[in-house]
Amino acid sequence: MPKSADISVPDPSRWKALVFIAVAQLMVVLDATIVNIALPTAQQDLGISDANRQWVITAYALAFGGLLLFGGRIADLWGRKRTFIVGLLGFAAASALGGAATSEALLLGSRALQGAFGALLAPAALSLLAVMFTDAKERAKAFGIYGAIAGGGGAVGLILGGFLTEYLNWRWTFFVNIPFAIVAAVGAYLVIREPEGARNRSSLDIPGVVLSTLGLVALVYGFTRAESAGWSDSLTVGMFVASVVLLAGFVVTEAKVKSPLLPLRVLTERNRGGVYLSLGLAIIAMFGLFLFLTFYLQVVKGYSPVRTGFAFLPMIAGMITGSTQIGARLMTRVPPRLLMGPGFLVAATGMLMLTQLEIGSSYAGLILPAQVLLGLGMGTAFMPAMSLATHGVNPADAGVASAMVNTSQQVGGAIGTALLNTIAASATTAYVTSHAAGAANPKLLELQAMVHGFSSAIWWAVGILVSAAAIAFTLINTGRPGAGSVTAASGDGIEGGIDEIKVPVVAH
Repeated sequence: MPKSADISVPDPSRWKALVFIAVAQLMVVLDATIVNIALPTAQQDLGISDANRQWVITAYALAFGGLLLFGGRIADLWGRKRTFIVGLLGFAAASALGGAATSEALLLGSRALQGAFGALLAPAALSLLAVMFTDAKERAKAFGIYGAIAGGGGAVGLILGGFLTEYLNWRWTFFVNIPFAIVAAVGAYLVIREPEGARNRSSLDIPGVVLSTLGLVALVYGFTRAESAGWSDSLTVGMFVASVVLLAGFVVTEAKVKSPLLPLRVLTERNRGGVYLSLGLAIIAMFGLFLFLTFYLQVVKGYSPVRTGFAFLPMIAGMITGSTQIGARLMTRVPPRLLMGPGFLVAATGMLMLTQLEIGSSYAGLILPAQVLLGLGMGTAFMPAMSLATHGVNPADAGVASAMVNTSQQVGGAIGTALLNTIAASATTAYVTSHAAGAANPKLLELQAMVHGFSSAIWWAVGILVSAAAIAFTLINTGRPGAGSVTAASGDGIEGGIDEIKVPVVAH
């Protein structure tokens, strides 16, 4: 990588480029939340079983998370602009395939393809912003806009998903991506001028790509299979063993190869390691909750898709408020752990309220205040986490550090959906078995069992969030940004990097 001075001349079209990069980001965010709302309708239409419905979410998150490090390295080697455009066009094609799906297999395959192309698109977009905005103040403003779209896009996706599902068809929640992708791709081709010296010319770590991707796939598949076959099933255990072996092999490989996919120095610095671990755990809790609340509101409470979309707005509003009004204002005044730890505990309090869910629970009395607490807590914690995750890294590692943040979120989401869905399904089955004899109304028993399963899994989510808070308090020991201690705490000891980036991220 060249020194930053070689690429420090501001790009005259950088603000126009930001528009098209933001459109691409909006599309990715829309896709995640839109599909959540459409899932019950799509499940019924294509005859997807309860055990397999989570794969509509998991297939996307797994492909995205498993290939993000690879996508980030491809962008470095192949060119960020080219990778960005290919990612957009591939995402559009995968969305068209999903919208036209006539079977469960085709829908799941299209979701995996969306995730794969998203893994090309996301790190390329972040890298383009990092190399095009070289002034610290401009870069902070650009990433602020990018982050605001990540937050606001979640709300737009929930509402738009509801309208499309209710008034058109669930298939339009896929087709809507196509115009976004085409506009962003054409605009990027015409406007973006990637700096000449911005590429990393190191070779591609093929063994690292294979080991990391297969290891993550085995890990999530193990959690998913546990639901139908049980934790002691030989294939379930085999998947967990395989994931440990593959990921251990990945670590050994990265320590020895000349140009590692993930330089271990990015992970071993305690503050960044603490961010990746606590953030991944928090996302595990949040992803499961989104799935449960969607089905609770539509199946148990009888909400329409549009009403369900609006019902999620308090959580999104809480996230935006927590990140922009609390996290952003305090992160230059207090150490990150004093925002992240309490933030996760506030979110855990909101999650704790949802353990009291019953068939007749009041939205205004229980679900709304719980969502507000969840959103405020997660938003407050995410803001300093995003900044700290890339603080003080070698500029040559900045892309992979950003990709690692996304990887911890996407893999956490995949594990969260699989793990919590498994716990909920097991609790639901146990409830039906123990109450079936005296049940006068089978439909009522089914709903009671479903809600019991949800609340049982949410208890686990509470524990996971408390664990995330404990990790943040324990591992993250750096001072507030700008106090001089952050760079000193960096394992690389290299000043610069992209420490100005502060991107709030919304869990979907």
